[in-house]
Amino acid sequence: MVAALRTAPALEPPGAGVLTDTFGRKHTYLRISLTERCNLRCSYCMPAEGIELSPREELLTTEEIMRLAALFVAAGVDKVRLTGGEPTLRRDLPALVARLAALPGLHAVGLTTNGLMLARQLPELRDAGLGLLNISLDTLRPERFERMTRRRGHERVMAAILRAVELGYNPVKVNVVVMRGANCDELGDFAALTAELPLNVRFIEYMPFDGNVWSDAKLVPFREMRAAVEARFPQGLERLQDPAGEVAKNFRVLGHRGSVSFVTSMTQAFCGDCNRLRLMADGNLKVCLFGANEVSLRDAMREGASNDDLRAIIGAAVQRKRAAHAGMFELARTKNRAMIRIGG
Repeated sequence: MVAALRTAPALEPPGAGVLTDTFGRKHTYLRISLTERCNLRCSYCMPAEGIELSPREELLTTEEIMRLAALFVAAGVDKVRLTGGEPTLRRDLPALVARLAALPGLHAVGLTTNGLMLARQLPELRDAGLGLLNISLDTLRPERFERMTRRRGHERVMAAILRAVELGYNPVKVNVVVMRGANCDELGDFAALTAELPLNVRFIEYMPFDGNVWSDAKLVPFREMRAAVEARFPQGLERLQDPAGEVAKNFRVLGHRGSVSFVTSMTQAFCGDCNRLRLMADGNLKVCLFGANEVSLRDAMREGASNDDLRAIIGAAVQRKRAAHAGMFELARTKNRAMIRIGG
């Protein structure tokens, strides 16, 4: 009897299989956009003319977010990342983090933020259960920051990064969207930050979204970015292990405490190992960052859908996920959302 118990298969969670697509990819990572609002105006995220935001009543409520998060976690999601817009603009963020962190089976709650309002909120967020942190910063030069974001606040973002280090986040991930003619001359300076600080600087290839005037001329490909870092640090880069579902190629400058990574969405896509789904602030589920197909979980809930109904809708959407997204030139011609309405 004891031997039989030891060899018995583990019980599957409710809804197991719902998040596995036709290519065998298990989706264990959910990104939840909390708002479409932002206090910056970064050119690659928001069109210069701005966007028409969804009316407040069309956005998910806290209870709707929690209902959906609980369903996803029960079906196998073990990591949730909160995004925006700018998620720190949401007043109930610490309470929401605490409620998510308490979900049985959820191993990690993360946050992607521009850092402007983070330093004063971070102790409370850490105590609430925030375990993972990405801070977006595309330049180390204050005057360039103002030009790229159309706002001031560079020193506040730097203060947030240092505060996160003080509070024990290791690594603190720093997201850098690299654009030719904008900040591509700063890769070595960013990599230098990893010498003494536990940072993971993530260099991201410039991607096409509605309204960001993408062109391949602005794209700095992975090989060129890596070469720029290696030129600054002749001791070389050590290749690190990439965990399952990782979207970046990870390295460490030899002798440095932190690490550098390259997110190669355009030149070396990683679709075959994709494990992520996106729930946007208006309640639409997006199974691929670059896919135009969406399904409204908000509408289903407000029309009285049961949890079983929602699982069926989610499962059908996951089953429609393609093997890979299109090439970058086709993506540039394909209708999608502005990045601010998808979630970072």
